[in-house]
Amino acid sequence: MTGLDSAVLSMILPVAMLIVGFVLVVVEMYIPGFGVPGVLGVLLLGGGVWALDPTPFQALMIIVMIVLLLCIALSVCIHSASKGRLSKSKLVLHETATPQENSENPLTYYVGMQGKAITVLRPAGMALVNGVKLNVVSDGEFIDADDEIVVIGVDGNRICVRKAVDA
Repeated sequence: MTGLDSAVLSMILPVAMLIVGFVLVVVEMYIPGFGVPGVLGVLLLGGGVWALDPTPFQALMIIVMIVLLLCIALSVCIHSASKGRLSKSKLVLHETATPQENSENPLTYYVGMQGKAITVLRPAGMALVNGVKLNVVSDGEFIDADDEIVVIGVDGNRICVRKAVDA
């Protein structure tokens, strides 16, 4: 073996450790918490720098380059999260990151029930429905206090009511 061959072979393991460590730390940026990829990545980065056997100045320069590259990767991660691209990433566990589709709003229980306006609804106010005091919004009309109301819909935590029609 020539001197060049042995130099290349002696650099393969440290460079591979640095690349794999960098990739694992970047993966950890996309996964919440500080888990196995982050710990292994930091250990591999440290081991890669140590395996290169640099002088103190060279080690400092390598560490500065690694930190700069990780800062760039973090800014890309934050930018993609702010644009909504992070939620479409294959690294995000969608089963735990997004609410399930079949989860029903418990306030839909009140839809169709009648009650009484406690305060004047212009258009928001308080109503008593099935013995429960609720914050409600009328469908646009003003409703006086003590008028009978009926719940016509729920949108998130907003309960929409209208004046009950006496038949």
